[in-house]
Amino acid sequence: MRALLLGLGRWAGSVRRWVPALPVAYSRLAQDTALKPIDLAYDVLDGRNTETPLVFLHGLFGSKSNFNSIAKALSQRTGRMVVTVDNRNHGDSGHNPVMTYEAMSIDCQNLLNSLQLPKCIMIGHSMGGKIAMTIALQKPELIEKLVVVDVTPSQTISHTPFPKYIAGMRKITVDGDLPRSTARKQAEQQLQPYIKEDNIRQFLLTNLVKRDGLYIWRVNLEAVANQMDCLLNFPKFNSPYTAPTLFLGGGNSPYISDKDYPEIKRLFPNSVIEHVPGAGHWIHAEKPHDFINAICAFLGTS
Repeated sequence: MRALLLGLGRWAGSVRRWVPALPVAYSRLAQDTALKPIDLAYDVLDGRNTETPLVFLHGLFGSKSNFNSIAKALSQRTGRMVVTVDNRNHGDSGHNPVMTYEAMSIDCQNLLNSLQLPKCIMIGHSMGGKIAMTIALQKPELIEKLVVVDVTPSQTISHTPFPKYIAGMRKITVDGDLPRSTARKQAEQQLQPYIKEDNIRQFLLTNLVKRDGLYIWRVNLEAVANQMDCLLNFPKFNSPYTAPTLFLGGGNSPYISDKDYPEIKRLFPNSVIEHVPGAGHWIHAEKPHDFINAICAFLGTS
């Protein structure tokens, strides 16, 4: 079974499905309910035991490759199967103009069903954390435990840099005849006026790919820009998710603060909130060992 899933994961990584844009007049609800789930690209690391698998969801502008080393380490340390996923409009997954959390939740539920995973432990970073929370609140029977990384079920408008990133990425023009290393260097130089942090520029440049002789962004910038209001907010829920939940924030990040605690406890009453000292928003990249240790402690793994 797991060997089959691994083969399917390799096959799915090459899938690209493009869905035509809907008329602007469609309401958000109509878009969400009218669209079928997007086929998501994913990778699977086989586990040596039958314990509940781990499923990783990346953040905005990220991809499943962000968790490659983390997934390998956790698979080896816990013995569990680990699945890393490309969310819609990211990585090798299909593009679609809709980016509500309800729609992205349906994508992931469809993937879990296709992988024949009746239950998982879901770990989501930033946007992926909001997708994971949405799934847990909609279909709690699918999520045995939940790890939400540096995000909360609240608005993130006051401290988000993402509109600035989009503005810079939209300005990039790179000659398609250039070799990849030169093209990447040229693109980085063009990003510098918009994004001062070198590590963030390098992160965004993982999305620069060459297709049909042209350098393009594989992330669907138009969809992200048009749906930014949805991405910075969170759906309204009344019923809580009562299974164990870990909110893991960066000690130097503003995304999980005291003012968020009441809403966290309302929707996730069986949650603990921890911060990784010295880490910013991308905890798994900045403090990978602390990140892995925190997850293993939450799972009860030595």
